[in-house]
Amino acid sequence: MPSHPLRVAVVCSSNQNRSMEAHNILSKRGFDVRSFGTGSHVKLPGPAPDKPNVYDFKTTYVQMYNDLVRKDKELYTQNGILHMLDRNKRIKSKPERFQNCKDKFDLVITCEERVYDQVLEDLNSREQETLQPVHVINVDIQDNHEEATLGAFLICELCQCIQHTDDMENEIDELLQEFEEKSNRPFLHTVCFY
Repeated sequence: MPSHPLRVAVVCSSNQNRSMEAHNILSKRGFDVRSFGTGSHVKLPGPAPDKPNVYDFKTTYVQMYNDLVRKDKELYTQNGILHMLDRNKRIKSKPERFQNCKDKFDLVITCEERVYDQVLEDLNSREQETLQPVHVINVDIQDNHEEATLGAFLICELCQCIQHTDDMENEIDELLQEFEEKSNRPFLHTVCFY
C-alpha cells in the first residue's frame, strides 16, 4: 500500500460538473485531489442548446453564478446550474485547465474519451524528467447531475481500491477489469511518465 495518499486529478471538459463532483467526494474521503478541465473555454448550458454560456478559465465560480442569476435566475435554478456553481465555489475559486498544471499525480481520471485523448496528448508532449509513472484512466460519465454523482462514487471506489493495493503497477489492470464488469462501463488505461 502506498505510504502517501494517492495524488489524484479528475478531469472533464469544463471543470464544472463531473470533475467537481468527484473532487468533492474524493476530498471528503481524504484523498489528495485536484480537478481540471481540458477545453479552451468553460461552457455551461444556456437558454438553448446552441446558446451555451461561455467563460474564460480565469472566471471564478462566483462570477459565473452572479452572471447567470442576472441573466435568468429561474432557468438556472431549475436546471441545477446555480446549485452546481454553489457547490463548486465551496471547493475552489475557479476552474483550472489541466494543460496549465505542472503538478505530478499518481492517477489522472478522465470522464470522457475526448478528454482522455487531450490529457494523453498533453502528458506525452511534456519533456520527461523524473520518469515517475502516472496512470491515466478514462471512465465515460454522461454530463448531467445524476450521472456525475454516480460517476463520482464509482471513481471514489476505484481510488480506494487502488490506494489499498500492495503493488499498484502490477494490480491495476486486473482491478480495472473487475470495475468494468461490475459497473458495465468500459475503462481505458494508459501509463505515461513525468
